[in-house]
Amino acid sequence: MSPSTPATTELLSVARAVALEAAALVLEARRGTVEVADRKSSSVDVVTQVDRDAEQLIRDRLAAARPGDGFLGEESGGGGGSTGLTWVVDPIDGTVNFLYGIPHYAVSIAVVEGEADPHRWQALAGVVVNPATGELFSATRGGGAQLGDRALRVPPPPPLDEALIATGFAYRAEIRAEQGAAIARLLPHVRDIRRMGTASLDLCAVAAGRVDAYVERTLNPWDHAAGALIAEEAGASVTGLGGGRPDHRFLLAAHPGLVPTLEAALAEAGAIPHAAP
Repeated sequence: MSPSTPATTELLSVARAVALEAAALVLEARRGTVEVADRKSSSVDVVTQVDRDAEQLIRDRLAAARPGDGFLGEESGGGGGSTGLTWVVDPIDGTVNFLYGIPHYAVSIAVVEGEADPHRWQALAGVVVNPATGELFSATRGGGAQLGDRALRVPPPPPLDEALIATGFAYRAEIRAEQGAAIARLLPHVRDIRRMGTASLDLCAVAAGRVDAYVERTLNPWDHAAGALIAEEAGASVTGLGGGRPDHRFLLAAHPGLVPTLEAALAEAGAIPHAAP
């Protein structure tokens, strides 16, 4: 892996400044009344006006700082640029937690090189900020991962029966039913399961050693763009089906030494899909 460059360091500086400003907006809004503004893929897939306001702020700030770059955001979609770089943004990852006042949600910003597609891009820099706690996770490609100023490194892998596994569930009821059944079959073989509700922070939790692995289906690119880079730069393996790139079908993040046994257990439990849902 090539070392971080002045260019990626500058991109990280932009991402950090914009993410912190958006996090301040989100935190201030949470002090008031937050209501559902719309529903997307299902009745439980919600968006608030704060999601939209935060994304607009991020989009405006990035356009001012990096006018030639592309943009891909959860709420406002995408737009191409002329530089070959695209900013991949989730203004509030964990909107349901935010809606309920559970202090586990994040502003996630990554900048990638190449097409705005997890199969084709290379993430260069990423930031994940939890507005409620003030924690800021960051990484540059080849430059390592940090929590604040502290370097992150995934700890040695435990045996499977001592592994703490984070996961999440889809919005579609039929997939949730499959996932629930699979997790029930996996549970006797691991230490325990955590379902915290914010993909970007779950990936950062792997990087920080707060969980041993994270597995999920039906993620969108903005859910994992920044967090996956942070986990990888901390030494985790972040893969999709068959060891390929993570995508909406499947993502697994863990220490490389834990992946083979966990992947086998997930397959036995029926937690790995055979095709896109």
